[in-house]
Amino acid sequence: MKKFLALIGMMTCIFGLSACGSDDGWVTMADLPTSQYEQTYEQQKLQSAMQRAKGQLVPILTSYMSEDSLESLDDFTMEEIAYLVASEMGLGVDGYAFYSAAGSFQSAADSVGNIQRIGEASAKIDGDQIIVHVEVIGDKKNATAEVILSNDMFFMLESAALNPESSKGELMIGAALNTLIGMTTVFVVLILISFIISCFRIVPKLQNSAAERKARQMEASSDVKVIAQKDIAANPAGEDIADQADDLELAAVIAAAVAAYEGSASTDGFVVRSIRRLR
Repeated sequence: MKKFLALIGMMTCIFGLSACGSDDGWVTMADLPTSQYEQTYEQQKLQSAMQRAKGQLVPILTSYMSEDSLESLDDFTMEEIAYLVASEMGLGVDGYAFYSAAGSFQSAADSVGNIQRIGEASAKIDGDQIIVHVEVIGDKKNATAEVILSNDMFFMLESAALNPESSKGELMIGAALNTLIGMTTVFVVLILISFIISCFRIVPKLQNSAAERKARQMEASSDVKVIAQKDIAANPAGEDIADQADDLELAAVIAAAVAAYEGSASTDGFVVRSIRRLR
């Protein structure tokens, strides 16, 4: 019984969520009352916006899907484009918005192909804007024209774009690519983490080798100190070994010079006992 009640509660929640998600504010022409007296002011604005988008703006913008017709707008400034559209077509537009919309329709021409017909329209009010979606049927692919108008009595064109619809195959390919990219990223990160973790085993070895190197250096320095202490003990007068060697060489040179001066063949007859430097 408890499982049955839990199942009923789950189904109720699901139906409640689906009901909440279906109310997105979009209204089609079929949803509006046929009599203007039965329509509210907002419904009248939605109907007028859908009629203007479907009957005027989208057909005009589809005429600029060829490259030559789009280049004809390059000779005018944005203010001149707004004036031409207002004077010749009776539509209030922003010049830059109309030029950008014509460029969007022209860029989608290769994907959509030739326009067969213009389908149904739906609209909703979003703050100070009215967003209108118009179905565009092409011989290659269908598309949705998104037209954004000002939420007032003028219905000024603020922006428009033609968005080709993706087929199920394209959506599946896109989903597969996203899945592949996500899985590849996860595996790359895991491999990187495993590499970093494996490097932690090398750190203690490096520390041990550095400690051994430092110990050997300290041992070598202690041996040098011991040798120096022995030399100091052997020379209580503090004489340097290098100085003693230099003095012996100098004594030998002096003895040889004296022997040569005396005409003796050897230095056995005299001994150099001390050497003094004179200024």
